[in-house]
Amino acid sequence: MRKEQHHKGWNEIKTNDSWAIFKIMGEFVSGYEKLSKIGPCVSIFGSARTKPDNKYYKLAESIAKRIVESGYGVITGGGPGIMEAGNKGAHLGGGTSVGLNIELPFEQHDNPYIDHDKSLDFDYFFVRKVMFVKYSQGFVVMPGGFGTLDELFEAITLIQTHKIEKFPIILVGTDFWEGILDWVKTTLLSKFGNISAKDLDLINLVDTEEEVITILDTFYKESDLSPNF
Repeated sequence: MRKEQHHKGWNEIKTNDSWAIFKIMGEFVSGYEKLSKIGPCVSIFGSARTKPDNKYYKLAESIAKRIVESGYGVITGGGPGIMEAGNKGAHLGGGTSVGLNIELPFEQHDNPYIDHDKSLDFDYFFVRKVMFVKYSQGFVVMPGGFGTLDELFEAITLIQTHKIEKFPIILVGTDFWEGILDWVKTTLLSKFGNISAKDLDLINLVDTEEEVITILDTFYKESDLSPNF
């Protein structure tokens, strides 16, 4: 009897997994249709917990404003903290402000600075990450937590393995990022040889909005603005 119940439960799981494919497809189709129309954008990542009086909130807002003034739109994860700062800067600069929201049990709620027709909701992190990578002309990565690191290292991995075209990855905040970059250089590269020296060229470390814009503009003087795969 137990064996029969076990098999029945397993078959129900497999059936539910099959039906989930259609929901996943729906998220991809909706995302592709909406984001293919927005034009060249730069994604800004960072902690949802960063408060408006934090220096990195203010810097993210300033960077986003400069980005839209330079002709790009801004994409964020749509929530509070650094994401809100990015959308706020884009909004204040009169540029495209996109939010890719995710259903979470805490922290995540839409911020008020997303263009009303450019707010997308996702249930699946992996679908949302595809949208960031496909439609971003660059990643500006502010101080954040595990989610920020996840987005950062996935982008580096995809570029390193030539699964997507190279685009600028810009870390903002020497005081936050220098520790992990030192570990990458001394442990991953020098001690264990798990990466190549040229892989470090994929990452830029800056502290000002002027440096962010210079990196983006310099890169796209020689490269086309288009989806990454």
